[in-house]
Amino acid sequence: MTRIYTPAELDAWRGQLVAAYDPKQPCITVCGGTGCRVYGSEKVWNTFRNEIARQSASATLNFEVKVTGCHGFCEKGPLVVIRPQGIFYTRVKVEDVPEIVAETIMGGGVIERLLYTDPQSGEKLEHEHDVPFYKHQQRLILDLNGELDPSSIEEYVARGGYASLAKALTAMSPEQVITEVKASGLRGRGGAGFPTGVKWETCRKQPGDVKYVICNADEGDPGAYMDRSIMEGNPHRVLEGMTIGAYAIGAHQGYVYVRNEYPLAVKHLRQAIAQAEEVGLLGKNILGSGFDFDVRIKLGSGAFVCGEETALIASIEGRIGEPRPRPPYPAESGVWGKPTNINNVKSWASVPLIIGQGADWYANIGTPTSKGTMIFSVVGKINNTGLVEVPMGISLRKLIFDIGGGIPGGRAFKAAQIGGPSGGCIPAEHLDTPIDYESLGALGAIVGSGGLVVADEGTCMVDFARYFMAFTQEESCGKCVPCRVGTKSMLTVLERICQGRGQPGDVEYLERLGQEVKRTSLC
Repeated sequence: MTRIYTPAELDAWRGQLVAAYDPKQPCITVCGGTGCRVYGSEKVWNTFRNEIARQSASATLNFEVKVTGCHGFCEKGPLVVIRPQGIFYTRVKVEDVPEIVAETIMGGGVIERLLYTDPQSGEKLEHEHDVPFYKHQQRLILDLNGELDPSSIEEYVARGGYASLAKALTAMSPEQVITEVKASGLRGRGGAGFPTGVKWETCRKQPGDVKYVICNADEGDPGAYMDRSIMEGNPHRVLEGMTIGAYAIGAHQGYVYVRNEYPLAVKHLRQAIAQAEEVGLLGKNILGSGFDFDVRIKLGSGAFVCGEETALIASIEGRIGEPRPRPPYPAESGVWGKPTNINNVKSWASVPLIIGQGADWYANIGTPTSKGTMIFSVVGKINNTGLVEVPMGISLRKLIFDIGGGIPGGRAFKAAQIGGPSGGCIPAEHLDTPIDYESLGALGAIVGSGGLVVADEGTCMVDFARYFMAFTQEESCGKCVPCRVGTKSMLTVLERICQGRGQPGDVEYLERLGQEVKRTSLC
């Protein structure tokens, strides 16, 4: 693998990679994300390779079989896309492979039974870009997930990877990088929505030479898997964003805190770190700039509370993952008492786009106060389950009906739970509410990290609340009394109501206690 010492050498390497790439080269991309692997995509892509090799004995088949990250449309996996035509096949089985090779690859035809059928119109759609699930999205962070081999740094570099890092290290001062991120309007995608550039600036201004940056990949909300899919499908973009952020803040050590239940994400991250170190895009004197930066992976044990910053820091330090009172905030005193900047996977992955395309470009996406795109994992009572990347400010109606395909069986939409267990439910009367920080906050909900669970008319909302409260109570670290005792008391009342033994005043008690738990708990 080529070692890169300067931006000019990076550009030259990219030129060689692009020159060797033929955009007309036929390619079969098979989803290799965790969701599709569960459905058997690993056997599918191995069968494709064997079948093409077998049929090549009698006819020349110059076809590449590429395993990509998660395509996002998990409901229809395993997914196969024939490129460059963009022919889109769903729920492909091993026994379908010989027919695809013979009919589509060799014969140029289309197998109708494998095409996507729109649940509302009943129409069969041949091409990926015509499928409403993809057509109405605006994919910035997930743009390469269905095309890129996540184990190949060469493919990432050929698609412009690490150009933003080169720009930041050679053409921008740390202060200019922070100014650009502030001007973009990027807000933390982990839940709180705090302005990212302001967070970076606060950390940079702290005294001392030792600082840290952390990627919070401890994704624990029920039904949420956005961060996992980004790390599985495009790990180099996360590393590039972290390196740019570390340069801006003045940090030379970074951590990716990821739960041990994400083995494929961990595997691809480790490969990406090793590759970046080998070519000189991590480590000492990156691109001849004099800037040093290393990244380590810290595996969490699946504790939901470790998604909270101070609990995460405690876990990195080898202590029990429990939150502590703030202030001081991590930007002032984080890992081993040193200034530490923590951002979510989606936040770090947005940084190369902002530096590469410019703050104005990013700020023109979304709303005046909520910029850019947001990735949601849309699950529950909905036709099209999967990962959806949309501009901030999109209505819940468009997200659920235009992209999500509506509710199965023609049933009525009842509510959407958004923002994880600490979020809120948006009922049908607010379907046209824009999805942004302020609009959802006014309804008592939060954007959160992007989990969205859809409920239909058959869903009991008390049981819905009981489920999430049971999760919250089970995951309570027990450090503070309001959470340890309060969530247990709330769960007891909800279970009693679900058993038909509700009492007058129960709802008022839950509302009052819920507010107190929220106000007084550490996390």
